Formats: sequence, structure tokens, C-alpha cells
Amino acid sequence: MAWDSVRVAWAEYHENYSAIRRFSAPLKVSEARGREALVSPQRREIRSAYIEWAKLRAGARFNLAASAVAPLPFEELHARIEDIHLNGPAGYGYEPLIEGLAKKAGVPSDCVVHTQGTSMANHLAMAALLEPGDEILVEEPTYEALLSTAEYLGAKVRRFPRSFESGFQLDPREVERRISPRTRMIVITNLHNPSGVRTTDAKLKIVGEIARSLGAHVLVDEVYLESSFDTPWQSAFKLGPNFIATSSLTKAYGLGGLRCGWILATKQLADRMWRVNDLFGVSDAHPAEVLSVLALKRLPEICVRSKRLLEANRAVLKKFLDSRSDILAIRPEAGTLVFPFLASGHVDAFCQLLRDKYETSVVPGRFFEAPEHFRLGFGVDTETLTEGLSRISDCLDHLSKKN
Repeated sequence: MAWDSVRVAWAEYHENYSAIRRFSAPLKVSEARGREALVSPQRREIRSAYIEWAKLRAGARFNLAASAVAPLPFEELHARIEDIHLNGPAGYGYEPLIEGLAKKAGVPSDCVVHTQGTSMANHLAMAALLEPGDEILVEEPTYEALLSTAEYLGAKVRRFPRSFESGFQLDPREVERRISPRTRMIVITNLHNPSGVRTTDAKLKIVGEIARSLGAHVLVDEVYLESSFDTPWQSAFKLGPNFIATSSLTKAYGLGGLRCGWILATKQLADRMWRVNDLFGVSDAHPAEVLSVLALKRLPEICVRSKRLLEANRAVLKKFLDSRSDILAIRPEAGTLVFPFLASGHVDAFCQLLRDKYETSVVPGRFFEAPEHFRLGFGVDTETLTEGLSRISDCLDHLSKKN
């Protein structure tokens, strides 16, 4: 009986092993594709076309594709090596940093979520509120990564326009026309990315009321509003409990390397966002947290530097725009961005020639759904801006002679 059991077991093993070998053997292309569809369905490609371009193609000797104020020299933080520790306490946020951000925004500390930059802040805010199939209403044109994130989360994206003809102003009536009972979130950038145009609190309040009537939230990306040094402003979070605001130290202060971003939300939502963030990382780099605390303490001095640079650069930009009849631009009063319209020719060809021959880069408008425009950042050092604008003029002159 024992031997019979062994023979049965061996026969079963041999049959299963043969089946495994048959399945593992080289397949015809058609068979392989069929089995791949059954075993491992092809996943949709997840990517941000703009971020990929910014990392691989934006670099140039004169980089006017950059949207931030020129990097702050490390020595201007006045940090000492003994101030920095590799490891910090565990928990949801480094307390001195959360308190510093809360003080800056004038909100309770339990309404602050620290994040890795504004992009992650926007991601967490959407992930905490949206379910697959939910509707999200986003301005057009807008920052491409906002759309990519919403689509990655499975949201259905609807749009409302902010046109060049209207000076890229936000019109609450357009929001009301495009919103639906399925809308769960309205997304606005303020200052507007890519144009740099500001939206008033009065208009935001109207949008907030429209959203509230349908049980929706309003997400306002305020990272460029930080550079409104001459005009007092408050975060949109203070306009009502259905507002969520995101920002960072990256753009207005030249502190991109710290990756210090944040979300302002009600305590209930903030708690939810902290838990969602657990899926992306257990804790932040503590040296960056400590340096961010130091930066917040010195923010008034850093603001003076940024304001001085942007004032000088805005004068250089104005002179350039006044000298050109072949580009038209809405000229924002604050921020680091301008979004010119190219009156003739093709923007992509212009951007490629500008980079290849004139060693200067700007962002093609196709990344913002506005292919006749290009985005130009003027937060760089004044010498770089001056030379870069001169090269843009040379490139435009070259193209006009060809046409």
C-alpha cells in the first residue's frame, strides 16, 4: 500500500510539473500576448509630461523655464552644523516646523500638514477627498501635474476657462456654468500658473459658495501667491471650511532644496491627509525639517532679498516686452511668471531653436494646453534674465527673417 501511495504521488507531481514546463516553454507571440492579458494586464502609463520635460529638457545655459526665485545661498540661512541632527522624533509632523508654519499662516497647528513640496500637497489633498469616478473641476489653462494627478486618482476631469482675451481672470460665472452635482472639488492656482494673474478673495468667496451648495471643496494652490510681497494677502483657507490651501517655500524664497510644503485644511481633513501620507513615506528627512524651521525664522530677511530681485527683474522684463511687437503678454503685478502669446510662427519651433542655437530655455505652452503661448520665469538672477531675454530677441528676429 505504501508503494502504491508513492506511485500515485509521483504521478501527480509529474503531471503538474509537465504542466508547469508547458506553460513556461517559449510561446508564440500570439499565445504570449493572450496569456499576458490573462495573467498580468497591461497597466496604463502613469506620468507627467511636463515634469518629465522639466527634468530632461528644460536645462540650458540661460534657463528661463525655471519658475522660482534664484536659489538662496546656504550661508544666508546662518545654519550651524550643530543645529542639524540626522534623526528626529517620530510622529505626524516635526512639532517646531508645524508650529512655525501655523504661525506663518495664522491658523491652528492641527490644521497644518507638512508635505514634500506643493506637488505632494496637491496630491494628498486630492487623494484624501476624491474617489475613482468623482468629478473634479479644474481651470484651463493650468499646471499639467494637477491634471495628471487627478487622472491618476481616477477622477473625471471637467474644465472651466481662463482665457487670454479676458486677461486670464477667473470668472465665477464660468465655474457655475461648468460645475455639476457630481463635482467634488474645484481646483484653482493663485497666482495663476502659468500666467501669474491673481484672483481676488471676493471671487474666491463666490466660487466657495458655488462649491458649498453642492457639498464640494475648493483647492487653491498658493505657491506663487507667496511672492506677492507688496500686497497684503491671506490664505484662501480662511475663506471658509470647504477651502483647502497648498503652498511651499520653494518658489518665492529660493528654498526649493528643502522641499518644505504644506496643506491648510480643517482638522478633520488634515488628520485624514496625514494618514494618506503614511502610504508615501513614514517620515521626512529631518535635516530638511530643521533647516526649514531656521528658514521660517529668517523669512522676513529672505523676503527682502526676493522682493529686491523681482523688482529689478520686472523692470528688465517690462523693457523687453515693450520692445517686441511680435509677442503679447498679460503683465502680472506679482509673482515670477509671465505667459506671452507668440503673434506669428510656431511656439514649439521657436522653443527648440531658442534652446539649440541660443542656449536659452522657456516652457512651451503645449504643457499648459495653450500651444500659442510660452511660459517665462523671471525669478533668476538679473544677469541671467537680461542675457536670456536678449537671446529670445535674437531668436525671434531670426525667425521673422525666415518668414
